[in-house]
Amino acid sequence: MALNPFFQQGSATEQNLLQDLINEQLKMYGVEVYYLPRKYLNEKTIIKEVVQSEFNDAYPIEAYLETFDGYENTGPILSKFGIQNLYDVSLIISQDRWTNYIQPLIQGLDDVKLSSRPKEGDLIWFPLGDRLFEIKYVERENPFYMLQKNYTFKLRCELFRYEDEVIDTNVETIDDNVQEDGYIQKLSLVGIGTTATAITSLSDGAVQKISITNDGFDLTSPTVAISSAPSGGRTAIATAIVNSRRSLESIFIFDPGSGYTGPPDILITSTTGGGAIATTGIGTVGSIGIVTMTDGGSGYSTTPTVTFSSPGVGVGSTALAYAVLNGDSVSEIRITSAGVGYTQIPTITISDPPLIASGEYVFNEIIVGTSSSTTARVKSWSPATKTLEVGIINGTFTAGETIRGETSGATYTIVNQNKFDMTESYNENYQIQIEADDIIDFTRRNPFGDP
Repeated sequence: MALNPFFQQGSATEQNLLQDLINEQLKMYGVEVYYLPRKYLNEKTIIKEVVQSEFNDAYPIEAYLETFDGYENTGPILSKFGIQNLYDVSLIISQDRWTNYIQPLIQGLDDVKLSSRPKEGDLIWFPLGDRLFEIKYVERENPFYMLQKNYTFKLRCELFRYEDEVIDTNVETIDDNVQEDGYIQKLSLVGIGTTATAITSLSDGAVQKISITNDGFDLTSPTVAISSAPSGGRTAIATAIVNSRRSLESIFIFDPGSGYTGPPDILITSTTGGGAIATTGIGTVGSIGIVTMTDGGSGYSTTPTVTFSSPGVGVGSTALAYAVLNGDSVSEIRITSAGVGYTQIPTITISDPPLIASGEYVFNEIIVGTSSSTTARVKSWSPATKTLEVGIINGTFTAGETIRGETSGATYTIVNQNKFDMTESYNENYQIQIEADDIIDFTRRNPFGDP
């Protein structure tokens, strides 16, 4: 039977009428979603594998929710490919709305590969549940050429699996979807601190220095014993430091003692190993005594230097020591040489902590290490604890370097950093393997039982 002669198949007016009706239905019964086009920042030259991509634009558009598989408490399942989350949706959007609204905004951008239609790999932010979905397939011909034209796109989407893509759309409800996902590293920072201070005293006949003549072998918690001082004096106290080879690295003097008239004997003992030998020298006049911390200070990212005032030119030798940090404060001063020739108690000077500290880091901004040039994205910032969580790290931060936020201008110094903490929810296959090994005994020749 011939087509109805009173209707022109494919006329512009009839096509426009059908498109307007579809647009109206979508506005009445649809859901406002955001479309996030994927921008390709870096890809392999041979097979064009995408190495790095970002999403920094979000365009609202109405969409009809056709199906919503997996929302009936299905949750993640264990398959031969590992843990999979079956949350997926099918959305219908208007081709007319796409062509006239979104396409002109992304057309011609070098880092957008396709702008004539929605493309696989782009994201949809779905407000019901506040979730990001990745487009897996775009159906462009359903319904099939009604009045010789297509009017909608059907988007088949799966729950987005984050792989350190940059998501910075300036829409907080979208960007915070990945705030706790990915490889996250915690940086402990310091702000403007206070300078540590210490005092000492003078001793005559003190142990000036301890010299290692044999560093020993296989030492375990070695102890240092110094022979007693003559009557009326004070016996010196020293402590040994062992290196990674389990031999002596150094011996520092906790208390130089007093009243010695000649070099005391020194004995180094250990529960294992042996062979460590050291000798002592005394300063008969004017050596420093015990160094006592009066204020540990704060804000130190690296070990400060410790200097003593000189006993005078050509008189003796200046005392030497080094500081030990506990967190961002100085916990103790370890004497390596008590000096000699002092007639007055020397002054102790401990170098100042970094004075660069200001501002507050903001979510998703780029931070840069001033010495390593390492970059990262801010995940969270705690002003109270001075803890900065970062992701998408390019390089390696170093303790003691200053990091600056490119957006906020915030500047602090790194004290220490932990290892990467993977919080992405799908990477649990290793834990599953561990649990499986506890169920099946693979130490047996036949783990399923002997016949």
